[in-house]
Amino acid sequence: MTLVKPANSRPARIVSSPCDSRAVFDYATAMTESDRLDASARLSVAPMMDWTDRHCRVFHRLISRETLLYTEMVTAPALVRGGARRLLRFDETEHPVALQLGGSDPEELAEAARMGAGEGYDEINLNVGCPSDRVQSGTFGAVLMKTPDLVARCVSGMRKAVDVPVTVKCRIGVDEQEPREALPDFLRRIANAGAARVAIHARKAWLKGLSPKENRDIPPLDYDLVFEMKHAFPDLHISVNGGVNSLGEAERFLEGGLDGVMIGRAAYHDPWGVLGTADRRIFDRPAPFDSPNGVALAMIPHIEAHLAEGGRLHSVTRHMLGLFAGRPGARAWRRTLSELATRDGAGIEVLREALNSVPRDWAA
Repeated sequence: MTLVKPANSRPARIVSSPCDSRAVFDYATAMTESDRLDASARLSVAPMMDWTDRHCRVFHRLISRETLLYTEMVTAPALVRGGARRLLRFDETEHPVALQLGGSDPEELAEAARMGAGEGYDEINLNVGCPSDRVQSGTFGAVLMKTPDLVARCVSGMRKAVDVPVTVKCRIGVDEQEPREALPDFLRRIANAGAARVAIHARKAWLKGLSPKENRDIPPLDYDLVFEMKHAFPDLHISVNGGVNSLGEAERFLEGGLDGVMIGRAAYHDPWGVLGTADRRIFDRPAPFDSPNGVALAMIPHIEAHLAEGGRLHSVTRHMLGLFAGRPGARAWRRTLSELATRDGAGIEVLREALNSVPRDWAA
């Protein structure tokens, strides 16, 4: 195993065999760290509460060495006032990885961003897209679309506090806002404040009367508006998010001129289908594995380390249920993990039993 530290890079990259769970792709090129992140942001896995925890991210990183990964949203008050530094824990294998923050106080967000950058995150992202009541009550998430000046101050404060890129994830608008008026004004303000990139969820959010789940499906998607924003802001790196269900769809957005695509639930529920060939198709790099079986086996060292710390098997394997989605043995794989991994004392033998349910080396 060799440590490679490229020029203009903060963290070293671990280079090893694809079957080593601690392996990360060699980034030793002439690219700057910012350029490298922009390249990785061609495809990213969206931050998702209760889903994209550190175990999920290690799993996704094994499938794709290049895709940009995001944490669940961590609130700035929890870090700054609550001292919850444990929420920043991540594995070095996850790079490139971004920390998503929730908050609305520029000074508090700046301090939280400083903490995240100090822990080694490659990017700090501000959540201006979550519509949940709990997030609204803390003046986090999509409700901030109504106060673009405040968001700009938050971005500016974070940008001054850290050397890593500061980015934003937003909606096209909220409630009675007219997206074609609100969104360009919002983008202009955050770009002027120093936002390096923006991921736009192409739906308006209705903050009253719709649940977070309904906000993912009911407001109509407006991909055309996202393309219009790319034409209006050619120097701003813009990714589209919302309703993207396959790698093929992501390729079409990129071919259409967008800088990146952020995929959420589809990448979680069918990780091999979305990420298994992403390195080759999106980044023109070799795929780490040619079948999901190898990914499952490569997770064993991470699982063993987690169990040795007193963790439960299900905390890791719950993220792996969709690994064989649409493939022979998928139902038995899910059933075995769902029923046995939750039991007290469950260990690696459960994963091996589940693997016996699927054909060996099922090709991509």
